[in-house]
Amino acid sequence: MAERSFKKEVLKLRAGEGDLFQGEGILAITKALLQSGVSYVGGYQGSPISHLMDVLNDAQDVLGELGVHFEASGSEATAAAMLSASINYPLRGAVTWKSTVGTNVASDALSNLASCGVVGGAMVIVGEDYGEGSSIMQERTYAFAMKAQMWLMDPRPNLPSIVDMIEKGFQLSEASNTPLFYMMRIRGCHVTGEFVAKDNLAPQYSNLNTVTPNREAEKIILPPHVYQQERDKISQRWPAAIDFIQQHKLNEFFPGKQEELGIITCGGTYNAIIRALERQGLADCFGNSDIPLYIMNVAYPIVPDEVIEFCLGKKHVLLIEEGQPAYIEPAIQSLLRKQDIQTQVYGKEILPQTGDITGQVLLTGLTRFMEIAGHSSNTKISSLEVDQLQSPLQEEDRESLLQNVPARPSGLCTGCPERPLFSAIKQVQAEIGPFHISSDIGCHSFATLAPFNLGNTIMGYGLSLASSSSIRHVLPHKSISIMGDGGFWHNGLSSGVASAVFNNHDGLLIIVDNGYSAATGGQDIPSMAEPNMIATTMDAERLERIQSQSIERACRGAGVEWLRTVSTYSISEMKDTLTEALTTKQGGLKVIIAEGECMLNRQRRIKPLMKKSIAEGKRTVRARFYIDSKTCTGDHACIRISGCPSLTIKDNPDPLRKDPVSYVDNSCVGCGVCGDNVHSAVLCPSFSKIDLLSNPNAVDTTMARIRRGVISWFERRDQRRELRQAL
Repeated sequence: MAERSFKKEVLKLRAGEGDLFQGEGILAITKALLQSGVSYVGGYQGSPISHLMDVLNDAQDVLGELGVHFEASGSEATAAAMLSASINYPLRGAVTWKSTVGTNVASDALSNLASCGVVGGAMVIVGEDYGEGSSIMQERTYAFAMKAQMWLMDPRPNLPSIVDMIEKGFQLSEASNTPLFYMMRIRGCHVTGEFVAKDNLAPQYSNLNTVTPNREAEKIILPPHVYQQERDKISQRWPAAIDFIQQHKLNEFFPGKQEELGIITCGGTYNAIIRALERQGLADCFGNSDIPLYIMNVAYPIVPDEVIEFCLGKKHVLLIEEGQPAYIEPAIQSLLRKQDIQTQVYGKEILPQTGDITGQVLLTGLTRFMEIAGHSSNTKISSLEVDQLQSPLQEEDRESLLQNVPARPSGLCTGCPERPLFSAIKQVQAEIGPFHISSDIGCHSFATLAPFNLGNTIMGYGLSLASSSSIRHVLPHKSISIMGDGGFWHNGLSSGVASAVFNNHDGLLIIVDNGYSAATGGQDIPSMAEPNMIATTMDAERLERIQSQSIERACRGAGVEWLRTVSTYSISEMKDTLTEALTTKQGGLKVIIAEGECMLNRQRRIKPLMKKSIAEGKRTVRARFYIDSKTCTGDHACIRISGCPSLTIKDNPDPLRKDPVSYVDNSCVGCGVCGDNVHSAVLCPSFSKIDLLSNPNAVDTTMARIRRGVISWFERRDQRRELRQAL
């Protein structure tokens, strides 16, 4: 039940030698893995590589024919541990996750893997969710690559480069016996293009050709072996990596006629700098630059000879590096000074210290660089014009936008089952007093924003209960922790529930069980509500075993005694259960499993069915909610307590009343939360439920006539009464 199906696209993975492969970056990565003879693939979904997991899920037939093992890992640490297969055996393996949060989770396994080294190529494809559009804290993978001595590839974002660097990456890993990161930025993941395909390669060893068990004591992560492993990193693996990068020209040099100038950049920012050069008249639309470029498709390790070769004879070089602290800039500055090369390198004094290197940022930085270097006469746009481009709106335009376009912060989807849960919490809080709420990663983190404003901290996936352990003893009420079902299986069961039971944590944990890993695109989890297409191909015994992995069983197995399961859409019952959990004298951890299927996944499932039913002429009913404009008071408490995107406002039809009235627009999915909120919070009785009926039968038609007749009779009676009163 993933966000989208790639069943049609994965047919392209069968492309052979010489075929033209067209598609998205994510699909190209999968094809490159198959062309590289990968033996196993795993990972944990997250932006911007969720679709990679979805593609692999949908490509089970292709993977099976080649003998490639794939599994969706329980966490990033689980995925990283898979790479241990490449320590003793010549098995090529790849895992994937969202960076940097995924790398943080996997850090223990990665550090051990990097210490002992690998025989088979081992690659971590990280979705570098940094800067513009990021959904996490602003950190980069570079620091971990340096710390653990894992190489970091950052390819140019076009399909031929992406595919070539995957294949070369496995070779680099094997040549240097070192695992590496393959960094895919948001734009690179979704770039489209084409490349000439090769035949898929079956792995050397698989279930079709098994390997003989092999033990190498020197690769155990214990003294005295770890001391030698540390020396090997520097004395053997590092030089081997440098030699391979140079010999196979993984980094690229592009010449230019202005030879006294130069630009050094990582592969991922290549497209942006080329666009900035083009806007300044310093490059054509094919990427031919007037200024020489050194593109580091391998961002780490830095290759000293290449840097020296590029900088020799140049007076000024612009170094493009995202984020703070800078890692590449001080390394290159130190390298040049030690070699007594006096090339002036400009970096963070021209480009921003923090943030994404966008096209506009690079245009500004490039323009300043050309001015400092004394070449501003060669540019099309002056610095003054560039500054004007940064803020095309005048102040009066900004004020007009603020007045006419309402702010819409990130929030829960229409019909989200988590919305009634937080509405209930908000109502209970009004009765009991303010709560300290430890929030978690997932859709429910949006409850920290308006209109709910519930949540004090977010510490990590599945860590909400652990993060409330140190605050609970100084609070007037029990602490509340909220995590999703994805976070529960990822980390929350062990670090949260088991630890809380062991430490007699007298607090409340609310587990939002919406049946899927909803926040990352609807991937399956152990307690999945509906098996996806892959699950339905499982044998009956395995399917039954998976479906028995319930959150309730896991909690009771960990020692939880007070546990309730409540439908999130039952607001009154949820309020009563919350009140009981927060006021009971019974000690220990209290757990509420708030059940409600992810509405996006539900709509993806039922909309095609309803459309088909209507097309076939079958009687089909769809619920909708309606607000009586005459009854609505214009207070809008219903909006403040719910915040549903379908619940909005419109002009008051009564000319004597100025306040706009509440209104349910056509995006309503009929979940009923708005009406339940009005009833539970005792608001105005303006909500009504209506059924939209397609293809009515004879009974429906007859009943409709009767209803219209009865309504008409009452309307005529009321009109006569009003007429008599007027006379």
